[in-house]
Amino acid sequence: MNEMPRPRRRQERITAEFNMPGRATFASGEHPSNIPLPVVHVMAYGPDGFVEKDVTDLSELIVFFANWPVTWVNVDPVAQGAEARLVIERFAKIFSLHELVVDDIVNVHQRSKVEEYEEHLFVVTRMLIDRDEVETEQLSLFLGKNFVLTFREVPKDCLDPVREKIRRGRGRIRQERADYLMYAIIDAVVDSYFPLLASIASRIDVMEDNVLEKFEEDAPSEMYQIRRDVLSLRRAIWPARELLNTLIRDTVPLISDTTRLYLRDCHDHSIRIIDLLEMYREVCSALMEVHYTRASNRLNEVMKSLTLITTLFIPPTLIAGIYGMNFNSNKSPYNMPELQMYYGYPVAILMMILVTLAVVVFLNYKGWLRTRSGKH
Repeated sequence: MNEMPRPRRRQERITAEFNMPGRATFASGEHPSNIPLPVVHVMAYGPDGFVEKDVTDLSELIVFFANWPVTWVNVDPVAQGAEARLVIERFAKIFSLHELVVDDIVNVHQRSKVEEYEEHLFVVTRMLIDRDEVETEQLSLFLGKNFVLTFREVPKDCLDPVREKIRRGRGRIRQERADYLMYAIIDAVVDSYFPLLASIASRIDVMEDNVLEKFEEDAPSEMYQIRRDVLSLRRAIWPARELLNTLIRDTVPLISDTTRLYLRDCHDHSIRIIDLLEMYREVCSALMEVHYTRASNRLNEVMKSLTLITTLFIPPTLIAGIYGMNFNSNKSPYNMPELQMYYGYPVAILMMILVTLAVVVFLNYKGWLRTRSGKH
């Protein structure tokens, strides 16, 4: 159940504050009637409590800004194309956002980055929406003096742990400023990678058993899929490390030194994720090499067996070919005189058997007939 907000301040003071440069301004026109307003979820809180509500009129936001130390405004996916731009431009006017960020919100294929403007901080990060699928979505975040504004690409995210902390008052989040909320959101985005990494590790363990203990024809395709997932995650998390490094290194007035310490811990998590992904990529590459080596060895064993069979049958075939020429011995004593022998056929068969046995003894002496691959 939502807690009641604190008593309101004087309306004159509210209007004066929100008409200052860089503050939210609610007198800049109405939302176009032909464009549906996206779902706008607001969570406002302070040490004394919190309030949570879906607003349908953007002018309602002034109450939250006036009565609570921190306000989190989350905007669900908006319409596509020109309609999306109009909706986002409306929010840009309200929160005095720079016009360059509108394109970054509309074009949802941005890499993780941070941009500092005069009155706010703009952060783009890639978040996972499902712990079982390697699919990232863009989360656009704006940090102001007393607010955090987020735009989601899809109506689903990994930020429920942050919302629960606000609702239950766990941790430091209610006692801190808006910059700590920004840290909590980025930290939740980074930590959401760990369950998927555990799932990928399990898949790699299964593939390792399949490659080393038994030979499966579809193993390369599965390993390629795992490796592609690893590379996709690496492309998503690598810029996030640079983003966090920028937030830690640069002196941003909107971020306190205390929050910078927490961002450093989040940066360590991103490095750990990258290290794990590098290890998984190397393991996948090694498993593919082992698989192809085993496939090559298996092919060599097949060729060896076929060669042995061919070698065994070459002498009988030679003898049968010679005695199958059937030259007429009446024309010349040199034309296959054995064809006139009474025991000619049994002698030819016996010669085939003896020559074959001699070849087997020779191959065994060379060690080519021993157990394949050195196994006993």
